[in-house]
Amino acid sequence: MPASYQGRTEHEPAAQESQSQSTASNLRDTSTAANIATILAEKGGGIVEIAPVAALGDAMEMMRSHRIGSVLVVEGSTLVGILSERDVVRHLAENGADGIATPVGDVMTTDPVTCTPADPLIAVMQAMTDGNFRHMPVMDNGAMAGLISIRDVVKHRLIELEYDALRMRQMIVG
Repeated sequence: MPASYQGRTEHEPAAQESQSQSTASNLRDTSTAANIATILAEKGGGIVEIAPVAALGDAMEMMRSHRIGSVLVVEGSTLVGILSERDVVRHLAENGADGIATPVGDVMTTDPVTCTPADPLIAVMQAMTDGNFRHMPVMDNGAMAGLISIRDVVKHRLIELEYDALRMRQMIVG
């Protein structure tokens, strides 16, 4: 039998247990998984907003100039809706070019689904998938904290999965 397969003799000290071989040490604790605050910390909490009385054409120009797919509709400091590219296309398809003069409040999606900075990425990703929307306002104690997209969530989730795969490979290889 090769020497590496032989147990230790009574005169040899016990070998130190390798923490790199422990499942607990190699798989990330789910309580430390990234959340929405992680995304906001990286991308910033910048919010592009428009009033519900503004013309749809103004909102379209705002989205074009900021290179974004949605804008938050705010009255005072209260979130009243979200206007997405999908809302714009649907409205213009129904009303033609004359529709660009319509107030944003008549076109926006009211009562958008929101999340908080503490929400886990996986839960937000699931809500966006189930609701078939790509943008979600982030609210923190009733105040707007930012806006995230499905792209932001997927990007961070892929980073998590790559990290998990690396840690598992390290565990297997030793």
